[in-house]
Amino acid sequence: MENQNPVHVFATWKVKEGQIENVLHLLKIVKEESIKEEGNLFYKIHQVNSDLNTVILYEGYTSESAIAEHRNSSYFQEILVAKIVPLLDQREITLTTLLD
Repeated sequence: MENQNPVHVFATWKVKEGQIENVLHLLKIVKEESIKEEGNLFYKIHQVNSDLNTVILYEGYTSESAIAEHRNSSYFQEILVAKIVPLLDQREITLTTLLD
């Protein structure tokens, strides 16, 4: 394995008004596919208590190349990029490595 340090992804999405149920439905499919990936460690979906139109994804991958494989998958392109992104007002993604 090229990188022994897992990489965590924090993605914050601001969903367009009236689209949260659509996004959450599509995200369930993305999660089901993501956790099947060899390089995926976990995929957690959170909704912000003070703003129900904001979703935070917390994902873990074995390496940055595993993230690249995830992003290049057909379901990621067909569901997340083509169907979810148009329903968002904002999308911020941060890659992190845990420090001891």
